[in-house]
Amino acid sequence: MGSKRKKSDSPDPDEPNRVGSDFPDEVLEQVLGMVKSRKDRSSVSLVCKDWYDAERWSRRQVFIGNCYSASPEIVTRRFRSIRSVTLKGKPRFSDFNLVPPNWGSDVQPWLEVFASEYPLLEELRLKRMTVTDESLEFLAVSFPGFKALSLLSCDGFSTDGLAAIATHCKNLTELDIQENEIDDKSGGWLSCFPETFTSLEILNFASLNSDVNFDALEKLVRRCKSFKVLKVNKNVTLEQLQRLLTHAPQLLELGTGSFLQELTTCQNSQLERAFSSCNNLHTLSGLWEATALYLPALYPACTNLTFLNLSYSALQSWELAKLLAHCPRLRRLWVLDTVEDKGLEAVGSNCPLIEELRVFPSDPYGDDIIHGVTESGFVAVSYGCRRLRYVLYFCRQMTNAAVATVVKNCPDFTHFRLCIMNPGQPDHITNEPMDEGFGAVVKTCTKLQRLAVSGLLTDRTFEYIGEYAKNLERLSVAFAGKSDWGMQCVLNGCPKLKKLEIRDCPFGNAALLSGFEKYESMRSLWMSACNVTMNACRLLASEMPRLNVEVMKDDGNDDDQADKVYVYRSVAGSRRDAPPFVLTF
Repeated sequence: MGSKRKKSDSPDPDEPNRVGSDFPDEVLEQVLGMVKSRKDRSSVSLVCKDWYDAERWSRRQVFIGNCYSASPEIVTRRFRSIRSVTLKGKPRFSDFNLVPPNWGSDVQPWLEVFASEYPLLEELRLKRMTVTDESLEFLAVSFPGFKALSLLSCDGFSTDGLAAIATHCKNLTELDIQENEIDDKSGGWLSCFPETFTSLEILNFASLNSDVNFDALEKLVRRCKSFKVLKVNKNVTLEQLQRLLTHAPQLLELGTGSFLQELTTCQNSQLERAFSSCNNLHTLSGLWEATALYLPALYPACTNLTFLNLSYSALQSWELAKLLAHCPRLRRLWVLDTVEDKGLEAVGSNCPLIEELRVFPSDPYGDDIIHGVTESGFVAVSYGCRRLRYVLYFCRQMTNAAVATVVKNCPDFTHFRLCIMNPGQPDHITNEPMDEGFGAVVKTCTKLQRLAVSGLLTDRTFEYIGEYAKNLERLSVAFAGKSDWGMQCVLNGCPKLKKLEIRDCPFGNAALLSGFEKYESMRSLWMSACNVTMNACRLLASEMPRLNVEVMKDDGNDDDQADKVYVYRSVAGSRRDAPPFVLTF
């Protein structure tokens, strides 16, 4: 494979048919090499044929948001010099077990094409893909200069695959394993890094459960002098953590292990000194089973923190308040709802720079509303954190007035995801639908790009969204709406909509078929447990041949009912690996 563009190259069928440019090829490629934004590069490629060619030859990174929206052959034919690939597979609702096992998204066909067309591949970032141990070994031996692997919410592999990566990837700088369905056999894979291996900068195995070969881990951290990110699992003790920090005080991001152990006075002092040496730390996570006894050891390292992830720490409000008093620069905070409203009041009092807040449920399936967060905590945060741009808020009660107050105080939201966990829950004071609260969101937050709605909602909410949410790109809806009109308002009124996710709503055939003008400009549509029929899916597919329309059938359901519908645009046609329970049109 050459690295220079040849005038005799066969034209790409998707290239623009426009006049050329007077700029020399070398100048164009140099300039385009400095354009990093995917959207900007895509826009550049549409200017004229010469710019299209220069962009395709100078691009080093490619992002594929749906592994079935294109084929590996199409990607490699267009982009000839790729070094980094980001590839996403299953729909997001697979995170909620709504996508059946063995649905697809196998990475192996992509790797086989990349091995022949991108031998210089250095980075691979996969999300919701199926990755086997055989695929990981193939990856490890096929790309001699491979440097970075990120697996997020993937399935199909075990720690044997990680051992293959550790054994064969001599230049590895990043191994990031997050929230995967992995056969966690043992922590022995850490011992597979060669004794001469020194290049690792990022290591994250926080989501693994097996015991750690700590001797191998400590030697690895000691050898690799450029470590920036280290996130260990909950089986690493505080005493072991102290030893790791002694070897790597230069860390920028740290994920700790468990805090559930007893330390002697001497050990506690050593832990404090280790954290005191971490002057560059800006991200802290882990903190499994953290208790007030040892949290003070963290305080010296909190001064420069910008991101604190406490989503594995069931802290009480007073524990959180004490910790936040030492975090004056915090911009991102993730917590469990065990902090309650008092804890969120502490957020508002101590963290004026916060831009992102996520509050997760400690017991998502419990019925106890005595504990947790309410509208009171949400409002308290909004008064103290006027820079909020992103919120994910799980609660069991909310009011329209509270939502209106929050967006009035924080009008620059780009992501607003409010999850009232009891389906169909109204305003708990007025007993009215939550229409006016979400209406206030879309009217006030003109920069809004992502919205998740919940609670008791009528079509009025969706009328508001269609009328005011002109920059909205992603919308998630569950247990809401009254008729097809609601979905029609969204499809007809949101010009920038890219992803629409709907579950357990009354929307039916008329709603689905109202999107003829919209779907080709969107990335995907998901509808499950709605009122859509197989005939409507067939009609959509016949009228829109560039769309892939897939139906996942549940056992025992009406043959004419489309249980789960997944619609996405594709330049590769219908996929060839659909299992029997996936019907493609």
